[in-house]
Order: sequence, then C-alpha cells, then structure tokens
Amino acid sequence: MRDLHVSWDDYHHAIEALAIAVHQSDWQFNQIVCLAKGGLRIGDTFSRLFDLPLAILSASSYGGLNNQVRGSVTFGRDLTMTTPNLGNRVLVVDDLVDSGITLKKSLVWLDRKYGFYIDEVRTAVLWYKEGSEFVPDYYVDYLPDNPWIHQPFEKYERLTPAELVAHKEKV
Repeated sequence: MRDLHVSWDDYHHAIEALAIAVHQSDWQFNQIVCLAKGGLRIGDTFSRLFDLPLAILSASSYGGLNNQVRGSVTFGRDLTMTTPNLGNRVLVVDDLVDSGITLKKSLVWLDRKYGFYIDEVRTAVLWYKEGSEFVPDYYVDYLPDNPWIHQPFEKYERLTPAELVAHKEKV
C-alpha cells in the first residue's frame, strides 16, 4: 500500500468529475447532505453547481497521530440546513469510503432522524477503497490497494495559527 498524495488541482478535478458522473446519471435529487469535515468542499461545490440546498451532518471517526487512527463514529446532534425540511431525494457526499463504516452509519442516522421525509438516498465520493464494506453509488477513483490519501488541506491539521503567522512572515 503506497500513499496517494493529492494536489489542490487534482482535488478540484476529482470533484468536477464526480459532479459530471452524477449529472450524467440523470438521477434527479433535491437535497445534498455532506458529511463534515471531508465532504464539506464537495457539498459546497455540488450545492453551487446543481443549485440545490446543502445540509451538513458532522461526523467524526478519525483522530490520534496525524488524524490517521480510526475510532468510533460520532455524529452531531442534528443536520445543519437552511431549508425547513429535508428534501425527499437526497445525495449524500463525502470525500472517500475507507472502511465504509462512517457512510453506512450516516445513512442509518439519516433514516432514523429524517426517514419520514426521504424517498431515495444515493451516495457519492471521490475515492472508493477496496477495503470498504460499503459501495457508493457514484465515485471517481476505485483504489484496489487501499492507500492512505493525503489531501491538500491536510497540512492545516498539523499547523497552528502561530506557526502559520511565522511561516507567512518568512515569505
């Protein structure tokens, strides 16, 4: 298993490729739910492209050294959204499915809290790893060797505001 290092350009191209795949499927959805933190940028882009409301479900399952230790999944209390109700055809977006546990449990969470609104849910991610027990409906890259993915915003997880100031003063 080699690490996969993703640049900002690669990251944005992957989001666009995912949007194209969803669009070309002709599936009509009326709500986007992103899993935060990894799905925030994807959800924001999709909300703008598809001109649909975005809801945010905060979910956390990684911590420890460099945020690379998988733990139990923790959810926020509720969705954050600007509409009075959740749409009935929901696209759930995240950056990746690693084990698939977070996405799988997120769908259960959504069903328990909002199932009375939802008629259909589909999922979309940038990266789908072979080790996942969950198969997303849409994905950009299938990764058979389960690499650790280093995303371009990862540097901010190891940087303090004071270190950022010091770095910016040097340049």
